[in-house]
Amino acid sequence: MFFAQRRLCRLGSRAKFLKMMYSSKMSRLSTSAKMSLKFKNAKRIEGLDSNVWIEFTKLAADPSVVNLGQGLPDISPPLYVKEELSKIAAVDSLNQYTRGFGHPSLVKALSCLYGKFYPNEIEPNQEILVTVGAYGSLFNAIQGLIEEGDEVIIPVPFYDCYEPMVRMAGGTPVFISLRSKSVAGKKWSSSDWTLDPEELASKFNSKTKAILLNTPHNPLGKVYTKEELQVIADLCIKYDTLCISDEVYEWLVYPGSKHLKIATFPGMWERTITIGSAGKTFSVTGWKLGWSIGPNHLIRHLQTVQQNSIYTCATPLQEALAQALWIDIKRMDDPKCYFNSLPKELEGKRDRMARLLDSVGLKPIVPDGGYFIIADISLLDADLSDMKNSDEPYDYKFVKWMTKNKKLSAIPVSAFCNTETKLQFEKFVRFCFIKKDSTLDAAEEIIKAWNRQTSG
Repeated sequence: MFFAQRRLCRLGSRAKFLKMMYSSKMSRLSTSAKMSLKFKNAKRIEGLDSNVWIEFTKLAADPSVVNLGQGLPDISPPLYVKEELSKIAAVDSLNQYTRGFGHPSLVKALSCLYGKFYPNEIEPNQEILVTVGAYGSLFNAIQGLIEEGDEVIIPVPFYDCYEPMVRMAGGTPVFISLRSKSVAGKKWSSSDWTLDPEELASKFNSKTKAILLNTPHNPLGKVYTKEELQVIADLCIKYDTLCISDEVYEWLVYPGSKHLKIATFPGMWERTITIGSAGKTFSVTGWKLGWSIGPNHLIRHLQTVQQNSIYTCATPLQEALAQALWIDIKRMDDPKCYFNSLPKELEGKRDRMARLLDSVGLKPIVPDGGYFIIADISLLDADLSDMKNSDEPYDYKFVKWMTKNKKLSAIPVSAFCNTETKLQFEKFVRFCFIKKDSTLDAAEEIIKAWNRQTSG
């Protein structure tokens, strides 16, 4: 009897213990469920999680794929640029923090370089801000100058981060499409794509805070003419609007076109932020250094954003960039200057790529600047039936099909469009031609084999 009572007592204690553990577990689950509401994203990034680069870079990671997608040079940067970095890495003091708004020697070099193109002298410490790539320049400008309710005009297609950056700042993107006026029988050029002046004027109003300009343009390669820039400048002045001018491909302009800075137009310096890039200037995209140039009354707002976010950029990279710039500043009229030799080299690659694309029925839009070429894929009869996601734009499915079946990658142009204009551009894809000859040779073999299949 005694042992039976003792056993019942133990069973009762165990039941009580299990009940307590169950109650504790349910309490934790309940607390976790409540806490999960706090794991939700901030509203300012709602709907901005998809990214074309993450998706298509992953597809092109297969070693058997010839990657002409992402704007990633596989040519060697200039030897002197690499040598400067190697030397500087050995200097102890240059491995520590530097001035938050730009390494002293770099802002001085940039002031000297751009002083050659502006009518006014550029004050290195107050009118230049060095950033983490052109992305950083765009982010600082938009966060520092755009607020809730502001409208920002964005020509379409546009570099894909423009729209989400404006939305994160609480601004409202206002889109206007570049439209083609190509003539039958004539080679299709990026200069054939223009903004309608009347339509552009209709986009401006009292709420317009800024226009986001990109020249030379990515992805089209358009270089805006003096007349086109004057139309934009006149509207900016009339409506007291800022201009954020993304000019990262400024040195990559081909014969027949000339890059002009809208900040040099009368009445525009005081309202323009001009953005440049070391990655595009010296083919060192991994350095992630960019800069913003403009009047101090605008630049100081960008400085406020930077000092409260990334604060400063890598010292050795900034010093190496400064020394590389000085080398080319001293020989700007020399064909050996990289600002002159790179576009000359790329012109041949561009023309080669245009011929190859044309040979397989991918009608190219020959760019006047930059290192991308767009091709019209509407004449190709590609069987995309095995592409899973039928809701995707045609160019997304085409690039996935081409990467899988032809081992050649590109970027869909509709990725550079807002939702309403994707249909207008979904029959275009973008190829990058800042590649070694061996890479272009491999692409040529694929395209020639493709041509034999289509004509056979």
